[in-house]
Amino acid sequence: MNQTILLLASDPEIRSALRRALEAGGYLVQTAGDVGSAVDRLKEFVPDLLMVRNYTESLSGYDAAIYLRTLHPGIRVLMVGGLLDDPSLENRELIHGFEVFPKAYPASELLDKVKQVLQNSAP
Repeated sequence: MNQTILLLASDPEIRSALRRALEAGGYLVQTAGDVGSAVDRLKEFVPDLLMVRNYTESLSGYDAAIYLRTLHPGIRVLMVGGLLDDPSLENRELIHGFEVFPKAYPASELLDKVKQVLQNSAP
């Protein structure tokens, strides 16, 4: 059975590129462009992994992930893109409990990270 990923990314081009890379890696991917859409998706299914871009249009990816995790406590979360460059997250304890993968990554490294998170993280 293929594992499912809910991808939250506000930029449609980034969302499309990440979706293609993840699907090429054998994952079933549902996408959301905003937190409201992600909430709707979480009413339909519980993914094996919630992947969130740090920058969304309405709030930070971190805040979005915290909120979405309240709907399904323990869901695996992988923050991708730009997190380590964000000066508002100087306190690294803020990301405790989330896996992090910084921007500027080749698709193969992203797929390796997703596989590692799904294998090593308890939901």
